[in-house]
Amino acid sequence: MTGILIAGTSSDAGKSLFVTGLCRVARRRGINVAPFKAQNMSNNSMVCPDGAEIGRAQYLQALAAGLEPQSAMNPVLLKPGTDRRSFIVLRGEPGGTLESGQYATERRHLAAAAWAAYEELAEAHELVICEGAGSPAEINLRSGDYTNMGLARRFNLPVVLVGDIDRGGILASIFGTWGLLDPEDRALLAGYVINKFRGDQAILDPGLAELTRRTGLANLGVLPWLDGVRIDGEDSLSLGSRGTIGSTGEVLTVAAIRLPRISNATDIDALGEEPGVQVVVTASPAHVAAADLVVVPGSRATLADLAWLHDNGLATALQERARRHRPILGICGGYQMLSQTIDDEVEAGRDGTPGSSRPGLGLLPATVHFQTDKVLRRPTGLWEGHEVGGYEIHHGRTTPTEDAFDRGAEPFLGGLHHGATWGTMWHGALEHDDFRRAWLTHIAEQSGSSWRPQPGAMGFSARREHMIDLTADAIETHIDVDTLLTMGR
Repeated sequence: MTGILIAGTSSDAGKSLFVTGLCRVARRRGINVAPFKAQNMSNNSMVCPDGAEIGRAQYLQALAAGLEPQSAMNPVLLKPGTDRRSFIVLRGEPGGTLESGQYATERRHLAAAAWAAYEELAEAHELVICEGAGSPAEINLRSGDYTNMGLARRFNLPVVLVGDIDRGGILASIFGTWGLLDPEDRALLAGYVINKFRGDQAILDPGLAELTRRTGLANLGVLPWLDGVRIDGEDSLSLGSRGTIGSTGEVLTVAAIRLPRISNATDIDALGEEPGVQVVVTASPAHVAAADLVVVPGSRATLADLAWLHDNGLATALQERARRHRPILGICGGYQMLSQTIDDEVEAGRDGTPGSSRPGLGLLPATVHFQTDKVLRRPTGLWEGHEVGGYEIHHGRTTPTEDAFDRGAEPFLGGLHHGATWGTMWHGALEHDDFRRAWLTHIAEQSGSSWRPQPGAMGFSARREHMIDLTADAIETHIDVDTLLTMGR
C-alpha cells in the first residue's frame, strides 16, 4: 500500500494544512512522499515550473514534501465561473466546462485522468498523501465520486477524517460521516483527527472515547489551534482580514475588495504578513475611501464582478480615489476592470452571455480583449532595480492604448502605472520581499503615511516555511504519526 486519504468532515476543516504538515513530517523521516488531490474546486491556483496550472494548496504541499510541483498532484482543477458552471483545468491545461447538472454524472473522463495521475505518483514515490474534497459523506454525489471514497475504494486507501472542533458539533460531524457511508466505504475509515482545539482536553477526552467505542475508529490525536499559522487557501471560507504582525509604529491600511468571483485571493497574503500592514477584506465603499491602499484582486468573471462593483457603489468609490490621487492596485482581472474597455468573447458576462463589450472603470489607459487560449507563464523582471517575478493565468489580453505613454503612463510588471493607479497581470509579485517593501514604501509616500518597512523582519517565503515547520512540529507532538504513516505504506 502506498497511499492514505485525509478526508474532512466539511470544507475548510483543515485538510490542506494537515496534509501540508504531514508531508513535511514524512520528508523529515526520509520518506519519499508526494501530495495528491484528485479534484480541487478553487479559483486560487498557481503555475508550475513546467507551465501547468494546479491549486495553490497542492503547490505548497509539494514544497513541504521537497518536490517540484507538477500537474499530477492536482490533475483536475475546477474553477467556478458562475453558480452553475465551472471551468475545467485538466492536467494543468484548459479542459472545457462543467455545468452543475453534469457534476454528479458527467465526470467519468475526469475520474480516469485523476486515477491515472495517482498511479503515476504512486509508482514514483514511497507514499502518496491524498487530500479529499469537501466531505466524504456527500452521498448525493457518491456514484460519480473519484476524490473521496471513490478514490479510496479504487486504490484500497485507508481514510483518516479531519474535523474542525472550532466550528462546534465535532462529535456529531464525525459520527454522522461514519453513519452515512455504505458499509464498503465505512470499512476503509481508519481513524480521526480533531483539529483547531482550544481549551482543556480532559473535558473532550470522554466524548472521544465514546466516539471511538461507537464507531471503532482510532483517535489519532488532537491538534491544537495554531495561532498565526495560515497556508494558501483553496476557497473563500479561508479569506479574511489580517495584518499588523509585530507592529509598533504607524499602520498602513489596505482594503482588498472581496469580489464575488475573486480569483487568486492569495495575492494579498504577503501584504498581511508585512509588519505594520493591516489588510481588511471588504465590500464597503467607506473602507475603500479611507484605506491607504486599495487592492482590486483577480476575478474568474471579470465583467460580472465589474457590474457588481457598480451595483454596490464600489466603482464610484474607486473612481473618486483615482481623482484624489489615492493609491489603487489592480491585479489581473482587477487590472482589467481599471481599463478603458473590456471585450469579452470567452468568460460569461453578468447575464451569462459571452461576447459582450463594456467600458471599464477608465482609470488606466488600456484595453482588454479576451481570447479562447489561456496564458500560463512565470515572468520575471525588475522594478526600480529590485528583482521581481510572478505568474500569469488569464484569457484576457490587456494592451496599452496608443496614447498611454504620451499621457504619462509607465510599464509596471506586465501592466501599467499612471499617477496613483497601478495595474499588473502578475500574480505572486508581492511575495518578493525587496520589491514588496520598496513598492509599499512608495505607496506610503503617495498616501501620506509614515509607515516604513521594519528592518530585519522575516520575509514572506521564510515565514511560510516557518508555518509549515510549526504545523509539522505540532503534528509530531500531538498526533500518532507512527500509526498514521504506517497505515499508508
